[in-house]
Amino acid sequence: MCTTCGCAAGNVKIEGGHSHDHDHDHSHEHSHDHHHHDHSHQVQIVHHHHYHGPVHIHYHVNGQEPHSHDHSHQHEPHHHNHEHSHDHHHSHDDHTHDHQHEHTHEAFKPEKDGDDLHYGQGPAHSHAPGMTQSRMVQIEQDILAKNDEIAEKNRSFLAHRQIKSLNMVSSPGSGKTTLLTETLKKLDHTKCAVIEGDQQTTNDADRIRETGAKAIQVNTGKGCHLDAAMVSEAIANLAPETGTTLFIENVGNLVCPAAFDLGETHKVAIISVTEGADKPLKYPDIFANAELMVVNKIDLLPYVNFDVEACIQNAQRVNPNIKHMTLSATTGEGMQSWLDWLEAR
Repeated sequence: MCTTCGCAAGNVKIEGGHSHDHDHDHSHEHSHDHHHHDHSHQVQIVHHHHYHGPVHIHYHVNGQEPHSHDHSHQHEPHHHNHEHSHDHHHSHDDHTHDHQHEHTHEAFKPEKDGDDLHYGQGPAHSHAPGMTQSRMVQIEQDILAKNDEIAEKNRSFLAHRQIKSLNMVSSPGSGKTTLLTETLKKLDHTKCAVIEGDQQTTNDADRIRETGAKAIQVNTGKGCHLDAAMVSEAIANLAPETGTTLFIENVGNLVCPAAFDLGETHKVAIISVTEGADKPLKYPDIFANAELMVVNKIDLLPYVNFDVEACIQNAQRVNPNIKHMTLSATTGEGMQSWLDWLEAR
């Protein structure tokens, strides 16, 4: 499991490469299954597994697949029943267990500076059984530090070959792939390449290849985002030419991709009018780190309740420097502004 975002990363498949597990788990994990029965407060611990030893992850840049070594052993399950009162004091035979669970949940309150909200300034911290908050923070920092190290190598590799790269992020169904296919039809597709990120299928990569552009599919399995190591291997297999524009279509998700730098030149957030205008406030990290917000599917505005100006204002509250444009990839309305933006960069 990825302890940074909670996704069950694994079984990553990259076209032209090999299938492999892509774990982020560096922790000692203790899992306890508790079953509470009616009002008797009888707790049955059905399985009690102990995993000892960290999982060591090795990442290799430029085409060598990452791999993991799991140094672990597992005790056989054992069962025991015990009664307890509301003070969580348990006794059975000669053993006494005191369970104290204390969680403090403070509401997130972003710092205000006038009307601007400052988001995206640190990893999201999650809970894991048997692990302290400080340990979780350390693991998250280690994972992101390793990712950032590979991202910088990606960035250096691409810059050396004058390859401009765009990390395109959005929720599912915003129209990223349609925007890409229509863009490639209007550009010199021989100077474009695409990395497609989805949990399963090669559907989107197949659509891209129909335009004549080179594309490679990365299936993340149960993972909910691309990371720098996946992109590194995809770049090696795709082999984009010098001077190419590389489009990276991330997994449809407005949360987890925000935490993982891929080594891109620009990050573009896409939102459709079939979504809520408050998305930038509800999922701020994506928009806080984006250079441009594209409001897509404006041909549907007569049929939906979507306030374009409110959406733009919400994005600017999160990121005062974010650029924005409205378009319809389906009808072509506003597409020239998008092409001009690409050319200017």
